[in-house]
Amino acid sequence: MMNGVVSIRNKNGEEKVKIERPGGSSSPIWSIAWNPSKDEHNDILAVADWGQKLSFYQLSGKQIGKDRTLTYDPCCVSYFSKGEYIVMGGSDKQASLYTKDGVRLGTIGEQNSWVWTCRVKPDSNFVVLGCQDGTIACYQLIFSTVHGLYKDRYAYRDSMTDVIVQHLITEQKVRIKCRELVKKIAIYRNRLAIQLPEKILIYELYSDDSSDMHYRIKEKICRKFECNLLVVCSQHIILCQEKRLQCLSFTSVREKEWVMESLIRYIKVIGGPPGREGLLVGLKNGAILKIFVDNPFPITLLKLSTSVRCLDMSASRNKLAVVDEHNTLLVYDINSKELLFQEPNANSVAWNTQCEDMLCFSGNGYLNIKASNFPVHQQKMQGFMVGYNGSKIFCLHVYSMSAVEVPQSAPMYQYLERKMFKEAYQIACLGVTDSDWRDLATEALEGLDFDTAKKAFIRIRDLRYLELINSIEERKKRGENDNELFLADVYAYQGKFHEAAKLYKRTGQESRALSMYTDLRMFEYAKEFVGVTDPKSSRILMTKQADWAKSSKEPRAAAEMYLSAGEHLKAIDIIGEHGWADMLIDIARKLDKAEREPLAKCAFYFKKLKHHGYASETYSKMGDLQALVQLHVETRHWDEAFSLVEKHSQFKNDVFVPYAQWLAENDRFEEAQKAFHKAGRQNEAVKVLEQLTHNAVVENRFNDAGYYYWMLSMQCLDIARESEEQRDKMLKKFERFQHLAELYHVYRSIQRYTDEPFSSHMPETLFNICRFLLNNLTKDIPPGISKVNTLYALAKQSGKLGAYKLARYSYEKLQDLHIPSRFQESIELGSLTVRSKPFHDSEDLIEGMMCYRCSTNNPLLNNQGSVCINCRQPFIYSSSSYEVLPLVQFYLEDGIGDEEAVSLIDLEVPHTDQRDARWQDMDNGELQALRMDDGFDDAEEDPFTAKMSFEQGGSNFVPVKVSRLVLRSMSRRDVLIKRWPRPLKWEYFRSLLPDVSITMCPTCFKMFHSEDYELLVLQHNCCPYCRRPIDEPN
Repeated sequence: MMNGVVSIRNKNGEEKVKIERPGGSSSPIWSIAWNPSKDEHNDILAVADWGQKLSFYQLSGKQIGKDRTLTYDPCCVSYFSKGEYIVMGGSDKQASLYTKDGVRLGTIGEQNSWVWTCRVKPDSNFVVLGCQDGTIACYQLIFSTVHGLYKDRYAYRDSMTDVIVQHLITEQKVRIKCRELVKKIAIYRNRLAIQLPEKILIYELYSDDSSDMHYRIKEKICRKFECNLLVVCSQHIILCQEKRLQCLSFTSVREKEWVMESLIRYIKVIGGPPGREGLLVGLKNGAILKIFVDNPFPITLLKLSTSVRCLDMSASRNKLAVVDEHNTLLVYDINSKELLFQEPNANSVAWNTQCEDMLCFSGNGYLNIKASNFPVHQQKMQGFMVGYNGSKIFCLHVYSMSAVEVPQSAPMYQYLERKMFKEAYQIACLGVTDSDWRDLATEALEGLDFDTAKKAFIRIRDLRYLELINSIEERKKRGENDNELFLADVYAYQGKFHEAAKLYKRTGQESRALSMYTDLRMFEYAKEFVGVTDPKSSRILMTKQADWAKSSKEPRAAAEMYLSAGEHLKAIDIIGEHGWADMLIDIARKLDKAEREPLAKCAFYFKKLKHHGYASETYSKMGDLQALVQLHVETRHWDEAFSLVEKHSQFKNDVFVPYAQWLAENDRFEEAQKAFHKAGRQNEAVKVLEQLTHNAVVENRFNDAGYYYWMLSMQCLDIARESEEQRDKMLKKFERFQHLAELYHVYRSIQRYTDEPFSSHMPETLFNICRFLLNNLTKDIPPGISKVNTLYALAKQSGKLGAYKLARYSYEKLQDLHIPSRFQESIELGSLTVRSKPFHDSEDLIEGMMCYRCSTNNPLLNNQGSVCINCRQPFIYSSSSYEVLPLVQFYLEDGIGDEEAVSLIDLEVPHTDQRDARWQDMDNGELQALRMDDGFDDAEEDPFTAKMSFEQGGSNFVPVKVSRLVLRSMSRRDVLIKRWPRPLKWEYFRSLLPDVSITMCPTCFKMFHSEDYELLVLQHNCCPYCRRPIDEPN
């Protein structure tokens, strides 16, 4: 409005925002425009007033930035369709171009009167003006490209006021904001020069890092310059204005000036030491000059007949490429000024910075790459080629610069065709595919350029060929220099076998050709090489053919070939692995017994195939008894093994030890123990027995525990007999184990009585067993035996048999022990009941405990053990009913041996008394005895009775010792002898009641009432104590 107010309203006309300009009515607002850009975050309103100000506001009414001062009264404001530029006109009679931020860029067109309106054609660069005098003018704006390039850095103008520096390799970009119109850009190494309307800014990189993109201002030259071209060096800037070149330092001091004979068309820095850089200058008249910054005199390189459009010098400064105004590329040798070649259709050219002989040029939509003087390689490319670095070509298309990766395959193959391997390698290093590397490597190898081939194979990591090259290099060091032989090896590696064979033959290396053909399984070709005259080579060939047949899964054919070649071991291996037992036994039978290794291998495979008979036959043929025994043991053929041991006793350990281990593994421990014993491995036998005993006790198998302890005792006796050193120790163990065996044997009956509902024993037997056990449990109680169970059983049986005093004693003893809950009630009831009974034991029971030596009645329980309380004579019990047997043990006087004693007892000596003697002949199966039944009614007349009666006294036990006379008087049927093996002495017992029939087991020497023993043997088919079968010979 005229009063300097902008009112923003909605579509209904309601005011939303009101903007008041500072000048009020002195700054009437003449034109406003919204920015049409969709990229802006906020809606932006441009406001032009006649206070000669341009301002920008957000929709909220907040001003953006400061007011821009104008030098005229603005009449119209118009945005470009994308909002990047503003066109304004007014009282200055011209239309001006501004950036979207209000920075003036320049004049579009001048008119004769005020410009009242201006508009931009959508999506184009056409601007239309309307003037005071009725003139309408249309202008087209052309935005030229302002840019600079040095190697892989490219700088260009963006939005007219910004400079973007792009790293073409890493694709990094950095924007430098100048906020003024950028007129010229120059870039060189770490320098960047930007020309603005009133000054020139010099930037430098922070660091020397090739990928660093951080620029900082180094110098400002605050002067206005007019120039066509701007060039920057390390310490200078070069200004080009038509024919004139000026060199200025960064402090704006003009150091040199060159004036050319014609207009300057092209200028380029070609490098050099800082402060002494060289410039390449092309003139319109065709002259090409080289100027050094520190030299006032230009050097003329060439003079062409036509104007220069583009120039570049090769990396080594030896060649010059020129594009003239007829689009012809001309390449000259700088030193000789000779034209090397020329190519048509070029608009720009660049040498490869990494390869001297390569250049590329663009034109007519094609990119052309030329190596040396080979034909040009073409490929399509849009744009303008400006640089060539390695395998990358820098291409400018419209306003964007891109790095195009170009494979260098074509020039590489051009070098390969000429056998120029080193040059081809240099090209390949710029960038080719793996297959190109392989081709280069192969060609170089065939050309015997091993150095290049090695480098190329390293690139593709081909270890096979690298090994070949290394071996050839080693051979060269050793003095080999036959190139044909090296080439033959190369051909062989490449698969050109026939060519390789011809070369081998030519160099006199037929053996290598043979080896090659056999390795390749080309046996027909190999046979041609060998011929029929060499039988050794033929056999080798046949062996190799068999090797091949084996590896190609034709094992039967391979085996037959090995056999025909005499390679028995290899044939046996194949046959054995495939399990062809028939073929194998044929070979084993044909082989001589001296050929032990093949025969042993046959036997090994027979074992593996579980052909026990064939293996046995083979070992027998070899005479290898040790292996045969081992075979029988491994295959568990124990009968054959035992029969072999019978003939060859040295293998006893080899058979019985594994047999015992096998039995133990199969839970046949008793047999295992016997086998260990047979093998003489007493320690193992004892160990097995101890484990068995422990297990039996833990599992409450007291019958087995008793049996195992008895066996252990007998083992200890065997060890004592064989080893003098361990005799005392083993004899102590023997006595202990015998004692434990009897305790566990007895306790089995008590355990069955307490744990099972029914008992097979009579009360009297149980009563005797309990008393025997308690009499012998005076010291430590062995594991598993319960004193509670024993006293409980005794108390119950005592009550039944009328031994009330003993029952009362048992119940009292039980009160001191920990009683299981299952017995608690029964014991309490029993102890109450027994109090109602008499306080004495039955006379019959007391008479049953009479000592047969001194006729003393003993108490039912004796804390001194199972001995008489008067004469200390040990009681001898029946091992079934545990009644005291009418036996008295006697000892021989010194000087009487066991054999003599037995012969004296066996003598038939008549009694010398004057009275008539009556003889009675007793026949008792195997045993034959005489009994003198001559009516000895008086004990004094029996010499043995006299010994019992008169040779005792005191509190110590005095054994009954007999002389030869007493022995002679004894009857054989009254004497029982325990014939212990050495080192134990025999034990002699005299029966005092000959009518009581007593039987003794000949193995364990336990004594029984004959009737009980016969019944038990019939029940168990063996001795109830030592389990000796009845049919086993004594």
